[in-house]
Amino acid sequence: MDNAVKPVLIVKLAKEALFTFVIALIVLGPISGLVLEGFSFRTELARALSLAAVVAAGRVLISFLLGTRICSRALQRFNRNSGGGVTVRKGDEKFPYAVIALVFMAGLSFPFFADKYILGVAILALIYVLLGLGLNIVVGLAGLLDLGFVAFYAVGAYLLALGSQYIGLGFWSALLIAPFLAGFCGMILAFPVLRMHGDYLAIVTLGFGEIIRLVLTNWLEFTGGPNGAPAPAPTFLGLEFTRTARQGGVPFHEYFGIPYSADYKFWFIYIVLFLVVSGVVYSVHRLRAMPLGRLWEALREDEIACRSLGVNHVFTKLSAFMLGASTGGLAGVFFAVHQGFVNPTSFTFFESALILAIVVLGGLGSTFGVILAALVLTILPEVLRDFAEYRVLVFGILMVVMMIWKPRGLVRITRPAFFPSSKSVVEISTNQALEVGR
Repeated sequence: MDNAVKPVLIVKLAKEALFTFVIALIVLGPISGLVLEGFSFRTELARALSLAAVVAAGRVLISFLLGTRICSRALQRFNRNSGGGVTVRKGDEKFPYAVIALVFMAGLSFPFFADKYILGVAILALIYVLLGLGLNIVVGLAGLLDLGFVAFYAVGAYLLALGSQYIGLGFWSALLIAPFLAGFCGMILAFPVLRMHGDYLAIVTLGFGEIIRLVLTNWLEFTGGPNGAPAPAPTFLGLEFTRTARQGGVPFHEYFGIPYSADYKFWFIYIVLFLVVSGVVYSVHRLRAMPLGRLWEALREDEIACRSLGVNHVFTKLSAFMLGASTGGLAGVFFAVHQGFVNPTSFTFFESALILAIVVLGGLGSTFGVILAALVLTILPEVLRDFAEYRVLVFGILMVVMMIWKPRGLVRITRPAFFPSSKSVVEISTNQALEVGR
């Protein structure tokens, strides 16, 4: 680096540091510099100044590193790989069967090596994976912005809780009925919004989600209102995972003659949930390659062109809403059986926003990206539990950084395409020449 360039660089970094320090102080000052104490407050100016200084130092460090040759090359490679998707020749797709088999076996054996707390976090992460996969069909593939997806989540959870309370519905029965009931609710939502796009569609779906939450809160006689409703424990072929039988079956540990452990229930929930998530991942992967998946993506790109070509947009939108809602209903059943209790506070707009963030950060239409984002956004709050006051702040910073550096999501989607072979091109050219000669 030339000696004449160094003073210019130092002045530039100083200006960036000062500007960043002022902005950080304005943003973080009211958050960290004011502490409420009853009806009064006290100032913590030193903490606000320290945080702003740390942010300014980080900005200077990033600017300095980006000026180096190694980081500039890495940044160019990163920007080159941040496009919207990759098109590959049909038949040339690389499918890592061995890696998927290892991940599947590791996932099945995970509960036998994890303690109760880690297993509970893993179950919650898989539930959000299921929700992300469902919303990815609606938003990522079909391009329909849905801000009320949590309503279908609530339908599945309350189906198990209220079905058990009023008609004696069990875990397996609810698991079979929930996709159809949630899909029916998705069809009811889809009909009024068939002609809506963008912000109007988002507002209507947001209203639908709030309507479901308010009905669950205010219908005291049926849903229990804010008090919620208990959900039954799961059973397997009449075997109960409790110390003593409560549903007319036989305890799991007595049937097999083994000591009782409360972990058996969590093992069972995790394994069933993992198998369901694996089935949904496979189904979504196959749907993308089918004509229906191609119709979803075509409708997302240009609805007017699709309708002009004769595409039935009503059926296409209905199928996306119903399949996405069905997946949300499945996730609701697992949430209810895992918690053992449901109430309306678990199905607020923040949940819909979190699920939408999973889809956007993972990459619209990318199955692997949605899985990765769901795991990150579910495990990250647990890792930051000691910094509970700043978890939402970290979450917001993460979203801002991702939208700046990876606006298309963590993982780009791969689209198979058909390319004519050289032999086919020669045959086409020959046939055209013969036609011209005639």
